[in-house]
Amino acid sequence: MTYNNNERHYDIDWLRTLAFGVLILYHVGMYYVTDWGWHIKSEATSTILQDIMILTNPWRMSLLFFIGGIALALVQPRYSALHLTKSRTSRLLIPLLFGMFVIVVPQIYYEALSQNLIVPGYLSFWHSYINPNTDLLRDHHTIIGLLTWNHLWFLPYLWVYSLIFIILKSPLNKLANSKLLKNIPATLAFSMAVLALTFVWFMLRQDYPPTNALINDWYNHGKYLLVFTLGYFFVLQKFWWKFVIDKRLILLVVAILAYILIIADRHDAFTALASQFETNLQVKLFYGFIFSINHWAWLFCVVGFAGFYLNRPSPILSYATKAILPWYILHQTLIIVFAWWLKPLLLNSLLEAMLLLSMTVAGCLIGYEVIRRVNILRLLCGMKTVKKKYSIQWRFQSKRSI
Repeated sequence: MTYNNNERHYDIDWLRTLAFGVLILYHVGMYYVTDWGWHIKSEATSTILQDIMILTNPWRMSLLFFIGGIALALVQPRYSALHLTKSRTSRLLIPLLFGMFVIVVPQIYYEALSQNLIVPGYLSFWHSYINPNTDLLRDHHTIIGLLTWNHLWFLPYLWVYSLIFIILKSPLNKLANSKLLKNIPATLAFSMAVLALTFVWFMLRQDYPPTNALINDWYNHGKYLLVFTLGYFFVLQKFWWKFVIDKRLILLVVAILAYILIIADRHDAFTALASQFETNLQVKLFYGFIFSINHWAWLFCVVGFAGFYLNRPSPILSYATKAILPWYILHQTLIIVFAWWLKPLLLNSLLEAMLLLSMTVAGCLIGYEVIRRVNILRLLCGMKTVKKKYSIQWRFQSKRSI
């Protein structure tokens, strides 16, 4: 299978769509998982669910950054740096600000209510939330007060990485087209990626645990900027892409084995090894290596399967590609609001989870249908505005009737 960079990569569009679908499932799961903190939690939690969610936890956001790098590499030859900067800013920063001031607010409100930190009253809470000098919930303040981006943290990170690559567009393209890069075998390139992520994990993970705060979030930057960079160069090296498609089954086996090792370790299968994690350098590097193998094997595996099976257009894909960003903006707030409404009903946890997922999907669908019909909402949600169409026939008929 070969790729032409001037053609539409439907497999990447499918991957982006499926990745955001997994994100919705994951955030519904966060309401029910046992050990991981979230904005609000169900009374019925599951440890088994945690093991299932770990399957995608290490690489689900990496896949989105990988796709972000691919997307930028594909469009950058056709546009100037100024146009790309304006486009990325309007598509990422405007929705971010809209989300922070409007969409994210219920998440903070219901989280505070669930912890009995505030009294009911949404509008009064919103006024305090947007006031950087508010005294409300002082322990939860950042440098901008209560304002936060919560699940929208992906947007500022992607904007910063895109800006860096747009500024360095010329030297990066020279490197991408150089004999040095084109002569690197795919196996060597991916081995280097595994070693690089192992190094990032070893050097930064413990001292800079993920915060999603952009500033001083060095482990996340080391990980996601590495992934974004590889995505950018990956799409420009056709034989790398062909390699992951051809080796997709081997990658799947490696990914499953790495996942089994991680789950086994979580259930104390390697207590003698785990006890040396803090004191033995080789043991610590081994853990980082397994983490890195698991991360890249799953990422390249899904890219390979998508390239083999999904590189074709579809009416569903055409609709979903336009709906992705609005759905992403809306989904977590809808999950939290609907979970709060369902909680007093004391439903069976499985029934409640199915209802919660169904209501979230329906809410995203209805929300998108409203957003795409209103230009100001399109702009606020990162979509292009559309010109209103007037009927020429109606105008002619109107003139005749005067």
